[in-house]
Amino acid sequence: MLELQKIVKNYNAGTVNEMCLFDGFDLSIEKGEFVSVVGSNGSGKTSMLNIICGSIPVDGGRILLEGKDITRHTEYARAKYIGRVFQNPAAGTCPSLTIYENMSLADNKSGLFGLSRGVNKRRYEAYRELLAGIGLGLEDKMETKVGVLSGGQRQAMALIMSTLTPIDFLILDEHTAALDPKTADTIMRLTDRIVREKGVTTVMVTHNLRYAVEYGSRLVMMHEGRAILDKSGEEKKGTTVDEILQLFTEISIECGN
Repeated sequence: MLELQKIVKNYNAGTVNEMCLFDGFDLSIEKGEFVSVVGSNGSGKTSMLNIICGSIPVDGGRILLEGKDITRHTEYARAKYIGRVFQNPAAGTCPSLTIYENMSLADNKSGLFGLSRGVNKRRYEAYRELLAGIGLGLEDKMETKVGVLSGGQRQAMALIMSTLTPIDFLILDEHTAALDPKTADTIMRLTDRIVREKGVTTVMVTHNLRYAVEYGSRLVMMHEGRAILDKSGEEKKGTTVDEILQLFTEISIECGN
């Protein structure tokens, strides 16, 4: 279980632009849940992900993972048990290295290389089998540099790499936003398959309301640093895109937009 307890986060503290985004924010995510998070720009979605991953510090509150306080753990330390796929397909892979080299690096996550080779020949066929399951032909391009791949191919690789080693948590930060609709659908189907097969606890931030409704076991909508909608189980299954869109419209009117 991941718990955000009484989280406080201020931006531009001590200036005329100071803003309090989170003021006592609480959220608990059960082990094995797949949580889809939606909300308007500035609602706190990405900040929440950054707080979970340790990319930004909090000004108050605690972050607990399986009961262990990780509030002061560095982003690097958390990367051992948290995988993340970013919106930018270029952010999760190394373009100057081959597919094989990228997979090898991900496979040795949190390990030590020392003066040994960075690639593991004994794992070559295992990598090919993993990539073959994606259905994008990457298994036949093992010596191709990742920089020449399409955005969809790189996101598919980033997904595989982020879950190549055992992790407790998978963070998906609008990971289909930069892709065309057909490729985005392919990546979402791959995401759903990986989450189900690995049983990994997942939080996905998305602006695609259809994905938020169709995928995951729980739906959270954020607004001004608060969770204003939280549905799971059968209640979540009964939620429609029109219902979420209507809530967006109501919030927009209240805010004068």
